[in-house]
Amino acid sequence: MRNMKYSLLSLTLFGIFLSSCSDFLTENPRSLTSTSESFSNVTYATKSVMGVYRSMVGGQGYGSRLSLIFPYDNDEMWSTPRNGVPDNGSRDIARYDVRPTHAYLDGVFRNLFTGIERANLCIKYIPKMADYNNGNDNVKSQLRRLLGESLTLRAQYYFEAIRIWGDLPAQFNPSEDVLDLNLPKTDRDVIYERLLDDLKIAEDLVPWRRTEGVSDDERITQGAVRGLRARIALFRGGYSLRRETNKMERRDDYKQFYQIARDECAEIMRHRDIHDLNPSFEAVFKDAINGHTIEANGEVMFEVAMAGGNFDLSSSFGYTNGPKVYKIGNQAIMPLPTYFYAFDPMDQRRDVTIAPYQINTNGQKELLELAGMADGKFRRDWIKADVPLSTRLQYSDVNWPILRFSDVLLMFAEAENELAGKPTPEAIGAFEEVRKRAFGGNTAVMGTTPVTYKDFFDAIVKERSLEFGSEGIRKYDLIRWNLLGKKLQEARDNLLKMKSKEAPYEFVPSFLYYKKGAEMEIFNSFYEPSPEEVPEGYLKVAWTASIIDRVLGWIAPNFQENHSELIPLPQTAIEANKNLTQDYGY
Repeated sequence: MRNMKYSLLSLTLFGIFLSSCSDFLTENPRSLTSTSESFSNVTYATKSVMGVYRSMVGGQGYGSRLSLIFPYDNDEMWSTPRNGVPDNGSRDIARYDVRPTHAYLDGVFRNLFTGIERANLCIKYIPKMADYNNGNDNVKSQLRRLLGESLTLRAQYYFEAIRIWGDLPAQFNPSEDVLDLNLPKTDRDVIYERLLDDLKIAEDLVPWRRTEGVSDDERITQGAVRGLRARIALFRGGYSLRRETNKMERRDDYKQFYQIARDECAEIMRHRDIHDLNPSFEAVFKDAINGHTIEANGEVMFEVAMAGGNFDLSSSFGYTNGPKVYKIGNQAIMPLPTYFYAFDPMDQRRDVTIAPYQINTNGQKELLELAGMADGKFRRDWIKADVPLSTRLQYSDVNWPILRFSDVLLMFAEAENELAGKPTPEAIGAFEEVRKRAFGGNTAVMGTTPVTYKDFFDAIVKERSLEFGSEGIRKYDLIRWNLLGKKLQEARDNLLKMKSKEAPYEFVPSFLYYKKGAEMEIFNSFYEPSPEEVPEGYLKVAWTASIIDRVLGWIAPNFQENHSELIPLPQTAIEANKNLTQDYGY
């Protein structure tokens, strides 16, 4: 049962958060009610915190821009190319050719800082409420949870902004309390450490999921707080593009932040009655997320509640991305052919993450070319809807998963390996949990886990790719490891090898033969050369033959190391704040 989606819809009817931004890093409330009224009781305070959640949803949030556009290109997925023509949209971002005047930057930047300002207001006023210290135990518990949620949401918004833009102004008080709103940039490490401190406070304020009286909905619970703290700690301990050197660097104190990540993940892992893996990888997406239901095992720990069926409140999953259905959809994200073959043939995640088909107007599945497949986790034919697939449905109200329990397991394994200098038995156990699920519990075919530091790290790098493809994680993982440029080049090199039939792709077929239908019937193997004779009654589709020279130039053609790991600030922000600078070579 999803309760929170409908709370978000009420935001347009209430509160101090119906506002406009007069300055770029400032939200000037144009109140329908006074601040004192908005924080006069639990009901109104809850509505105010729902306003903080509001910046997560819709096209400027995780309904499109932050989920389907900003995380690409990487070595898994690329944004659908448009023959190299600039479009002032998603493809320029994917090509790493974005300018300060790009159409998408202003809205996303403004939306994130609107969320931060809303959180700042709640963080200031909730502890000042009379009931915060003097109410009954139930009221005090609810208000403390609201404060913890506000701290967590502010951390998420700042974290997202930092990994896109780097150093930013640090404003942890409402604009009404700031004398000069033209704030300069603050080193991201300072902001990260403040966020880690805030999340430590929030842990004691927010209940665990399934605690008595806690609804099973999309509101933040303690597992999400701890998981986000672990993730931010790994980024603080990872590589970043630095203003002072214009180079990717990691600070000498990085291991203390890996320790934070390790400890937070370990604590979550001790609560298996609350958070655990779903036995079926497919069910996480097909049945839970696309089925508009809360995942029963607690694997989906933090998700964005989409609702409203429009750009401002909902998501466009299954329309912007995923396979076309009845010729409807944009198929704006495509898996690299090399990513398809990064999966072991027995790995059940491949056919969830990648959809090699589209559905025609007769409801039949048609095989796509290898260089033209679709991402599959949010496919339209899996999304539960009250309208037929043949109806043009742009906004699906499908939630966006920010954190899953498998991420906790792999973060734990990575941090353990880094701290111990080798994979401990506990690290191996966490890693193999994820891998075992991927192979349907068949440990005989899942391979041997490496036992040296470097090999285990490399295995983590690959496993995170296989587990989280198209979930907006890979690009930022590669940046914190300082591997983005290297992995993009490896993807280009491997595409060329595949086109030339060089090892390890010498046996991949040039063409596939299939029959369309409710389910496709594919004649030949993905892993053996094409048959010499065309089988009678089958359709022919280019497989590796679809990798032509033009395709080789699609992957992030303008990426530059020590530059493209971050994107430029919106020109509107520079113009609004005289103390902001455009750095990193932009």
